[in-house]
Amino acid sequence: MVFSSTIFLVYFFPFFLLFYYLADKKYKNYVALVASIFFYAWGAPKFIFVVIASIFADFYIVKEMFKSQNPKHKKLWVSISVALNIGLLVYFKYSNFFVENFNVILQAIGFKAVHFTKLVLPIGISFFTFQKFTYAIDVYREKYQPLEKLTDLCLYILLFPQLIAGPIVRYSEIADQLVDREKYENIDNKLIGFYRFVIGLAKKVLIANVVGAEADRIFSMDPQTMNSGLAWLGLMAYTFQIYFDFSGYSDMAIGIGRMIGFKFPENFNSPYVSQSITEFWRRWHITLGRWMRDYLYIPLGGNRVNTKFRLYFNLWFVFLVSGLWHGANWTFVIWGAYHGLFLILDRLFLVRLLEKTSKVLRIILTFFIASLGWVLFRSETLKYALSFYKKLFEFKFSGIGYVDPEVITIMIVAAIFAFFVSVKPGEKIMEKVFFDNYTLKRHLVMSTIVFLLFVISLASIVSSGFNPFIYFRF
Repeated sequence: MVFSSTIFLVYFFPFFLLFYYLADKKYKNYVALVASIFFYAWGAPKFIFVVIASIFADFYIVKEMFKSQNPKHKKLWVSISVALNIGLLVYFKYSNFFVENFNVILQAIGFKAVHFTKLVLPIGISFFTFQKFTYAIDVYREKYQPLEKLTDLCLYILLFPQLIAGPIVRYSEIADQLVDREKYENIDNKLIGFYRFVIGLAKKVLIANVVGAEADRIFSMDPQTMNSGLAWLGLMAYTFQIYFDFSGYSDMAIGIGRMIGFKFPENFNSPYVSQSITEFWRRWHITLGRWMRDYLYIPLGGNRVNTKFRLYFNLWFVFLVSGLWHGANWTFVIWGAYHGLFLILDRLFLVRLLEKTSKVLRIILTFFIASLGWVLFRSETLKYALSFYKKLFEFKFSGIGYVDPEVITIMIVAAIFAFFVSVKPGEKIMEKVFFDNYTLKRHLVMSTIVFLLFVISLASIVSSGFNPFIYFRF
């Protein structure tokens, strides 16, 4: 079940809100948990038992860790929890990848390939595994005590707004809200949460779906049959699709959370206005970047290392892991290495060099670098990615063929919304819509806009069969 589907918008979500708002305070968590289990089981009925069983194990492991007075025993318990979750992630997400590569080596030296049954990837495993890590590690670091009720831990991991594709909500950020959300459950938060949800829905349905269909059309072609113009059109379409698709989902998740009293962290901050790749990663998938920093980069030594080589190695290694986290394919690994390389170049000289140029040039160059990286992210194989790069830089633009005017129009709209916060008026509008307190007049204006966006989005969903979510496969 996806947020931008009629079954969610017309049936699941309204009925959930009805039961949630009518429920007594002491039953709200149970209503949300039952709804979340149903939501996950709708798309992955077999895997819900695996997820719940792993949550049970984590609950009792962390309890034992917390009770232990011996530091060595605490470290042992947290290690067991981490190993359990890494084991599940590796087994379900990376087994096929490792076996396929092992078979390539075996066949190259003359041995028969190993037979292995291909595994289906549980929906959202990359996201809820990271959240399970934070529960054990935050308790181990004594940031928070463990939850008293197993059902509360189940709710933290399975809470449907952020279960499938984030934001990655750390335990320390939400621990108090799991027990008591009374101060956030007010009419303002319910309305503002709904505004945020509909804005995200419109980003997904009215922009990402339109340009995404064009990106899929072009990336399904053999690169040898396209010219540079078509290749660049496909790349720009995908560049805007992945941003409006994923940030739209994050907006919907944050909005739903706010409607039921949860305050989730922001996940995007207009990344395409970044003036360096370092800044890009402070604005793109913010919760993943912060997770990698606090739970991987800093434990590796972070910036407090003896040599520049070790510093750059830490940066690069973190981004290799980030790439592999996104998918079990060499294209993702190289995509991570690509961004890690530019982060190192930023520290070596690139940021200082670009400071001598204009803001506009810095934004254009960063956008260009990030966009080129998306070729690796979108391509199924390295061979395809290399062929696509070749077409991009052949600079043969004749005979692009017919392009739907709707696609060009939406691409222009996407560019406007992707870059409009690079100017002061755009920045002020974003602050007023997402972060400022609302007056009655602003509520009336936003209610009207949101109602129109919701009707148009729902009409678009009903009339179109193209409605994927990119990050569901991670």
